[in-house]
Formats: sequence, structure tokens, C-alpha cells
Amino acid sequence: MLFNSFEFLVFFPVVTVLYFVLPHRLRWAHLLAASCVFYMGFIPAYILILGFTIVVDYFAGILIEDAWGRRRKTYLLMSLAANIGVLAVFKYYNFLNRTAADLAGLFGVAYAVPFLAIALPVGLSFHTFQAMSYTVEVYRGRQRAERHFGIYSLYVMFYPQLVAGPIERPQNLLHQFYERHEFDYERVTNGLKLMLWGMFKKVVVADRLAVYVDAVYNSPLEWGGQPLAVATVFFAFQIYCDFSGYSDIAIGAAQVMGFKLMTNFNRPYHAKSISEFWKRWHISLSTWFRDYLYVPLGGNRVARRRWYFNLFVTFLVSGVWHGADWTFVAWGALNGFYLLCSIWTRDLRARFVELTGLGRRPRLHRAIQIGVTFGLTCYAWIYFRAGSISDAVYINRAIASALLDPLRGAGYVFAPMPLAEVILAVGAVAFMEVVHLFQRKRGMRAMLAERPAWVRWAVYYVLAAAILLAGQFGERQFIYFQF
Repeated sequence: MLFNSFEFLVFFPVVTVLYFVLPHRLRWAHLLAASCVFYMGFIPAYILILGFTIVVDYFAGILIEDAWGRRRKTYLLMSLAANIGVLAVFKYYNFLNRTAADLAGLFGVAYAVPFLAIALPVGLSFHTFQAMSYTVEVYRGRQRAERHFGIYSLYVMFYPQLVAGPIERPQNLLHQFYERHEFDYERVTNGLKLMLWGMFKKVVVADRLAVYVDAVYNSPLEWGGQPLAVATVFFAFQIYCDFSGYSDIAIGAAQVMGFKLMTNFNRPYHAKSISEFWKRWHISLSTWFRDYLYVPLGGNRVARRRWYFNLFVTFLVSGVWHGADWTFVAWGALNGFYLLCSIWTRDLRARFVELTGLGRRPRLHRAIQIGVTFGLTCYAWIYFRAGSISDAVYINRAIASALLDPLRGAGYVFAPMPLAEVILAVGAVAFMEVVHLFQRKRGMRAMLAERPAWVRWAVYYVLAAAILLAGQFGERQFIYFQF
């Protein structure tokens, strides 16, 4: 079930009203049943896969807590193997098989291993990583094993963040299912406001930009450098508004019922460095890789060369997590290279700032840093969005040619989408960025709360009208559902 669908427009209020009407002792069962209905709205049979991992990790957590010595590690490894095994079969088997077939063909070796004709379960990587964090935290002694099977199942399946996060930790979420959440007008309205903002980002900004991006990136060889460059910048905002819009709706829906999910985005395109960007983008995943991969590898508490290795491997694995294709491997490797370059050039950049006097002009310095970081991020998005490495190479060449001769083919910039639609999309992005500027020190909801009622309601009506009048309502799937 999509957040931007008519079904959810009915599902959400019904589930929420019943949640507050039911006695506290029945609420977990109600939310678990609702989460099953929500997930089965995609491919019903795949709930069996989710059920398999839930059963494995539920008993693994208890076995780990009750065991001593090496047996604890054995149970943890068995749990991780089961989760990673599901990912390997459904997400990576065909990719690895195709790679092996290509290598065999390169060396003239016969290869006849069959491919699997299966669809990727929606949000598989998200709920798998959430389940893995549970068993790891139990193993580390930071979380008691959950003995209530229904509550543990709800931890994995909680519908607002089931298919695209935020990827929660057991310490933050599990205890909330035991707490009694009464109806609170201010909390409920704050949650609804966040959902409204998330819906604006999704249907007004992301889905409108998607029309241009899809037209260009789905057939890049038909377009010149200027449309490809514009589509790349548009995609940067599309994927941000699509994913952060989902997170806003998820966090808001949970807040309405009294649950607090972690912040997943913090104005990432205002970052002054690649390192800062990754502290602001998909925070739940970035911190997951930090805590469960980067730190266990040794983090920065090792020799310098090993530190570089740890950073690069973490980003490489992050790229593979996002998708089973060499384009995602390249995207992850490129971001890892960015971070290493920022370390290697730190002293050089500091000297440049000193020689040019940028340190005495902090606003100009900040603007340059943000611009460079955004440019590097957009370049990396080429590999994320391109259909193949060969397409990405062509896009690189086309954009480079356009930079050398910016007037050639400039008339085709508006060919993928009517000019009025482009202006509307750019205006929506500009409006969003203005809001982000106001949010540098305080949240927009907190600022609105201090304004007169007529100002607050005017803002809400404008957002609602923008969604109804300018939104794209084709029930376009969220980008991160494929991960």
C-alpha cells in the first residue's frame, strides 16, 4: 500500500481511530494486523518471507541472551546468515549470476546456471537491517531479548516505517509498544502537519520532477548534455523529496499514535562537505553502517591505511545495499573516494582558504562549500540513476561537452516537459528550500505554533491546495521501495 494512494487515505484514519478506541492491551495486536494488511497490499505471498525472518530472529535473540561463551556468537551468526541469505537470494542472486555469466562469456566458458524469475520483496533491505540490529544489540548486551512474540513481530513490521525506514534500533522502538499512548490534540496535529509536508514533497515536487527525469534518463542517448545536466539536478531534488517525503509521512503517522521515530533527513543539500552530507542524508542507514560495519572494522582507531580501507569499504557496501547493479557499486565507491579525498586535501584546502581570505568572508566561504558539495553529490547521482555503466559514461561525456559549448543544444532543455511544468517544478523546489532556510535554527512547526491562528491555517490550506491542484496522483511508487 502506497502512502500516496486512495487506499491509504482510508487505511490511516481507520487504523488510527481504532488504535485510540481499543483498550491498551489489544493495541499491539491491532497494529500488527494493520501492518500485515499494509504489507500484503504489495505482494501478499511475500509476507511469508517476513514471517520467516521474524521467527528466526525472535528465537535467536532469546538463545543469544540465555547462552554463554562461543554459543552466543554462534547463534548470532546463524541469525545474520539467515537474514543475509534472504537478501542474497531475492536481491543479489540474479546480479551475481549475471556477473558470473558475463565473466564466463568473456573467457569462452559455457555457463548455464538458471536465473530466478522472482520480484524483489518491497523494503526487504530495510526490515532486514532492522531485524539484524536487534540480534546484534542483544548480543552486545545493550538490549534484553523480547519474549513477547507479537511485540517483536510488530517491531519489525510497524507499518509506518516497514518498507522504507527509518531503520529503527530496538532500544528506541520496542519499549514504545508497551507504553500507553493517550489521544493528545497537539501531538496528533503535529503529526498530521508533518504528513502534509511529506505529501507535498512527494506528489508536488518529487513526482513532478520525475516526469522530466524519467523522460531523459530512460533514454539518455536521445538527449544532449543540457537536458541531461538539468535532469541530473532535478533527480537530486526528486530523490530527496521522494525519500524524505516518505520519512516525513512515516514519522508523522507514528507521531499521531504516540510513537517517536528517529529523524532521517536534516537538510542534506545544505551540507558544507561530503562527510556532513552523510550525517544529514538517510541518517538511520548511515548510523547503521557506522555502528555495525565501520566501527567493528576498527573505525578510525587503527593505522591510517586501515582507516582509509574501513571508510572505503563502508561506502562500497552502502552502494551494494542500495541496489544489485554495478551502477550502485560505482556510486558507493565514488562517495567513498570523495570522503578520502576530503581527508587527503584537508591541509591544502585550509591553506587555500587562508591565502584567498575566504576565512574572513564566512558567508561566501559557506556558499562555495555548499555549492561544491552539491555539485559532487549531483555527479554521483548520475551513477545512482543511470540504467547502466555505459549510460553513465555517455551522460558524463554529454554533460562535459555541454560545459565546453553551453549554447549548443540549449533549446532542447525544455523538450522533455512543457515549460509551464518546469517552472512549476522549479518553483516548488524553491519554496521548499526557503522553508529549509527558516528551519536552520528551529523547526517550522514550532515557528508556526507561535503565529496567529489565521496565519497557521492559511499555511495549511495553501499546502493542501498545492497538493490537490498541483500534485501528481498517478500513485507513483516511492524510489526507495526497490531497496
